Amino acid sequence: MIAAGTHILINRTDAIGDVVLTLPMAGYLKELMPGCKVSFLGRDYTQPVINTCTAVDSFISYNNIEVLPEQEQVAFLKDKKIDIVIHVFPVKKIARLAKLAQIETRIGTTNRVYHWFTCNKLVKLSRKKSDLHEAQLNLILLKPLGLTQEQSQPAIIDHYCFDNKSALPVQLSDVLNANKFNLILHPKSHGSGVEWGLDKFKELISVLPKEKFNIIITGSDKEKLLIKDWIDTLPGNVIDLTGKMSLTQFIALIFKADGLVASGTGPLHIAAASGIYTMGLFPLFRPIHAGRWGPLGKKAQSFTSNSETLNSISAKAVAKQIIEWKK
Repeated sequence: MIAAGTHILINRTDAIGDVVLTLPMAGYLKELMPGCKVSFLGRDYTQPVINTCTAVDSFISYNNIEVLPEQEQVAFLKDKKIDIVIHVFPVKKIARLAKLAQIETRIGTTNRVYHWFTCNKLVKLSRKKSDLHEAQLNLILLKPLGLTQEQSQPAIIDHYCFDNKSALPVQLSDVLNANKFNLILHPKSHGSGVEWGLDKFKELISVLPKEKFNIIITGSDKEKLLIKDWIDTLPGNVIDLTGKMSLTQFIALIFKADGLVASGTGPLHIAAASGIYTMGLFPLFRPIHAGRWGPLGKKAQSFTSNSETLNSISAKAVAKQIIEWKK
């Protein structure tokens, strides 16, 4: 029997999309162990996403920990009085620190040799050949804590606990049009997914009726440099917000928008979790297909190509589905 007030640490120090698909774990923990405290160990750049999950009680910065001498790293973790750590994203150094900090229950997978020496609750979990979605695979790690059955995707969606906590600045809210469908197009992916061509996005823009759709292009500072020349070729009514927002502001914009189209990247999963219309564009092949990495949300769906590229996905077919959203 796990006592109320148990402090559980979810360890996931990788990218935004991976973090989003891990956040339902916090919602499940709150159900399995009412009264528990859930902390999330992540990278600083993912903190705005983690802060959006109401089931997470505190964020712990791995960036702040890793610069300390090892003795201080161990002392830091001990001071947090963590009872259970779940290594969703396996990192050998973090697994070792958790053991040195004498965290009582340390959960990891059997397919990491170092987990046999650093964890005391091992879960058999092979992601590579599984037919399950990434979010479903994450939850298998809760078996030692009492989650006995594989969770359905609709059930996982209900455990996102997403709630935007930041106001959208006036200069950004002004780009939204209350009389049109506000559609975000996020063409790049920082290399995390196979990308749809810029020519396809341009064709999509040309097919969508201007009188019904307010098109907003988003991307990071680095992505802005990559697509600046392309943006200059777009119609004047298209709004360019590339490189103009922090992640916190981008999340607030997504919550206020009506829909988003992107390949397999972080903003796609944020949009799906926020509950807006979301379209993911994916290749056919494993392990980066929609079955594993597609957006999970009540209004989320995916288009899948017939090859390892996204070239076969028609702009007209995507536009047809988006126009259905507007109805």
